[in-house]
Amino acid sequence: MNTEYDAIVVGGGLAGLTSAAYSSRYGYRTLLLEKGTKTGGLVNTFWRDGFAFDGGIRAFENSGIIFPMLKSLGIELECTKNPVSIGVGNNWARITSRESLQTYAAMLTGIFPENAVDVAKIAEEIRKVMGYMDVLYGIDNPLFVENVQDPQYLLKTLLPWLVKYQLNIGKALRLDQPVNAYLRKFTNNDALINLIAQHFFKDTPTFFALSYFGLYLDYRYPKGGTGTLAKKMTEYVFSSGSEIRTETAVTHVDPSSHEITTAAGEKFQYRKLVWAADQKALYIAIDGPQAPQVELQRQHAELGEGGDSILTLFVGTNLDHTYFENICGAHAFYTPTTEGLSSIPSWQEAAPKGKEALLKWVGDYLANTTYEISCPALRDSSLAPEGKTGLIISSLMDYRLVRLISDAGYYDEFKQFCTDKILQTLENSVFPEITKNIAFAMCSTPLTIERETGNAQGAITGWAFTGPVMPAENRFTKIAHSVNTPLEDVYQCGQWTFSPSGLPISILTGKLTADAIKKALK
Repeated sequence: MNTEYDAIVVGGGLAGLTSAAYSSRYGYRTLLLEKGTKTGGLVNTFWRDGFAFDGGIRAFENSGIIFPMLKSLGIELECTKNPVSIGVGNNWARITSRESLQTYAAMLTGIFPENAVDVAKIAEEIRKVMGYMDVLYGIDNPLFVENVQDPQYLLKTLLPWLVKYQLNIGKALRLDQPVNAYLRKFTNNDALINLIAQHFFKDTPTFFALSYFGLYLDYRYPKGGTGTLAKKMTEYVFSSGSEIRTETAVTHVDPSSHEITTAAGEKFQYRKLVWAADQKALYIAIDGPQAPQVELQRQHAELGEGGDSILTLFVGTNLDHTYFENICGAHAFYTPTTEGLSSIPSWQEAAPKGKEALLKWVGDYLANTTYEISCPALRDSSLAPEGKTGLIISSLMDYRLVRLISDAGYYDEFKQFCTDKILQTLENSVFPEITKNIAFAMCSTPLTIERETGNAQGAITGWAFTGPVMPAENRFTKIAHSVNTPLEDVYQCGQWTFSPSGLPISILTGKLTADAIKKALK
């Protein structure tokens, strides 16, 4: 086993896999270390009793990044379209084209006829933001284009796009106000605002939230489940001659000697280090006082808060997939009530009153929150036994709430309470008699995500927008610099590197680190 490498990548999610893939492709001796039992991170698929479930991301949007990346590496990934539906109570809008925005607006108008004018104005804002993002993702990201120096490509594709990009990026970035506050410019109806925005993380910037209506049209689902993407990337890294070691946690980083140490006491030397894992863990692993700029970033990481997390039910049902196709389709965002969360106070108000009050709050929350519902077998019939369907049902959930409950000693009771409440809520609203047709139900919480992925506070998109400090870059125009750290020869990539972050940004920053290594070691 080698102990000296040109590049060591810590973290085997898609960001780390992308960094290792390109570092290997550029000819550098590369080692990827992952603390879990397998690579993929939040892009994974697992099985139970013949049902496949996506443990993290439910589908992915290309955003001009994912498919160009696969093409440049020569990786084939069979995908199908991933249609999205939006439902409120008994009302549904299927998102099949840009014109579906009118269907969505008509649904909201039907629920709030007194706010018809407000809905029309909001729909126009969504259409405007979709236009901005169409430009931003209008071509394959040049970072993954092989013929980027070709004169025809430069003149006919890249330069015209750059002009449009410069005109639109400024307009988009000016919409950085939290989406709930921004929507209040158009309506005072709290229920309307919540039904539009409550499935986004708290204080999500407007341009990111409103652009999602367009991104729904860009969603794709890989045959075999989302974990197929991680599997293909892992195979590529192996085939290119690099090494991958799972169940290997890095506990110490010594920047002065360019050495890392694992939990098992193994030591490895690096010329360049890529940290594709939780950023808090990086600065915990660095012993002793460092340069002022390093100490400042260490402080920022310590103070930074992870973004919202989710509570998820993985449910095996004895219902045929046509049952769900006729109601919600393959992928849906569903709110059981027209009031949404507008009438629900914060859980902090209930917490001092004790266990019963807090569980009552949880019940009220679960009756009014928005659920993301995914049916893998509706995109790939092999992902469930014949005549049966697996469901993935998720809602945003505050890590601090679940940690409080766990510390109080009724975590298992909380999970069972949530399971029963969610299933009963959906039976009473959208899936009649579903509880009679359940083979099993498993509950995952923010604590589960923290344990399985190592992400602080179970965060699934990096840093919170509400924290006292943002320890990462959040300006699109500066994203190329987001991978730099104040540590010599240490880069970063992944969801903790840039905010707001998702799968495309993780892949993009992974590629940026590999390119930085290539430039430095050339």
